[in-house]
Amino acid sequence: MSYPVYLIGYMGAGKTTVGRLLAERLGWHFVDLDEAFHEIHGLSPADYIRTYGIEAFRRKEKYVVEDLAELPIEKVVYATGGGYPCWEDNMECLKELGTSFYLRWHPHHLAERLALTDLSERPLLHGKDAGEILEVIAPQLEARIPYYEQADYIIDAPATLDMPLDGTEDEQLAEMLYAKIVGE
Repeated sequence: MSYPVYLIGYMGAGKTTVGRLLAERLGWHFVDLDEAFHEIHGLSPADYIRTYGIEAFRRKEKYVVEDLAELPIEKVVYATGGGYPCWEDNMECLKELGTSFYLRWHPHHLAERLALTDLSERPLLHGKDAGEILEVIAPQLEARIPYYEQADYIIDAPATLDMPLDGTEDEQLAEMLYAKIVGE
């Protein structure tokens, strides 16, 4: 397995939370690429998109990933933005830079998880309940799956494995990833 590690998946998949837990367990660094984007460009991804548009954001986002990859630190867990792998050759880029893991969830579980979060930075979902969120995310997730499934590894979320949502999913995912990484 090559380093660093990139976590990919749809919004609400737990990339940031799982990434932090995994990095802590491994004793590695953690970088949320949305947070890095904000630090570098002075705007959150949502604000940047509102101001400059999605195409401009995707170009800048790609530069952030490439610039961070040039740092002399190998043992890093990166949480990507949900749409990052789906633009241009970004999946190929991730595979060249390190090892990618797709955190796979069923859309209805993602909708349930997203409904429990602060949706103020997610304009398309703000003010919606789980059912309405599902209507918005299901088609977009379906379109992204071919990109996500190009990951080096696919990690099924506990709920996807027919385990009930109980609030420990992120910890379980981090443990699954840890076992995969240290077992290689």
